[in-house]
Amino acid sequence: MKPSVLGVIPARFASTRFPGKPLAKIQNREMILWVIEGARQSQSLSELVVATDDLRIAEVVEKAGCKAVMTDARLPTGTDRIFSAQKILGKKFDAVVNIQGDEPLVSGALIDTLVAPLMADPTLEMATLAQPLVLEDLDSLNSVKVVVNRRSEALYFSRFSIPFSRVRPASVGLIQSSFKHVGMYAYKTSFLAEFCQTAPTELETHESLEQLRALAMGARIKVIVVNEKSWGVDTPEDLAKIEDILRLR
Repeated sequence: MKPSVLGVIPARFASTRFPGKPLAKIQNREMILWVIEGARQSQSLSELVVATDDLRIAEVVEKAGCKAVMTDARLPTGTDRIFSAQKILGKKFDAVVNIQGDEPLVSGALIDTLVAPLMADPTLEMATLAQPLVLEDLDSLNSVKVVVNRRSEALYFSRFSIPFSRVRPASVGLIQSSFKHVGMYAYKTSFLAEFCQTAPTELETHESLEQLRALAMGARIKVIVVNEKSWGVDTPEDLAKIEDILRLR
């Protein structure tokens, strides 16, 4: 029997750096619709919904034939929003995928790559994606780094240049166990509930990285390395970058 997997796209209107970001236009179409289009190509998802706090976003989503779930605007994180959406749906799923609402070039194949290890290993709580590091990512506090063990499971995530606190890559080269994190997650449903019912930890608070809560809880997080580049939208200026990529395609 095929596992049941819920895909949730959190889409909050009141972004601090870019208010109304999900409705920003890329080639005359709202960004949230690009995300939906990519996610719909996934072979793993049993159902796809957008979890939002804004009726304007919900209207655009539902006109495109995708279900919108209204969630509380006061929810602190996108993970809390996907957990809330899953509870509102009232259905049982084996896993839930958090698909970033500001990644308009996301592909269904990328989602399938993320979900596969989680479904293959009944003891695994979480999975996420990473990319090979390049030097300009290493010292950027906007690029989250992850180091992994020999089973490709996360040891730690940081905004700092781990593990290069004493030896710089100029002398040794980039190493095989350190990567740039891509913020898409898949959770076993039971673990998602436990995660959202656990208070933020000191590690999470100090690094401002909620995946550190999962590590502090003792969870195993599989890290799947992909070569497909992540193209997130953080500012209005990023929209021009996405349009350039689409023109080249």
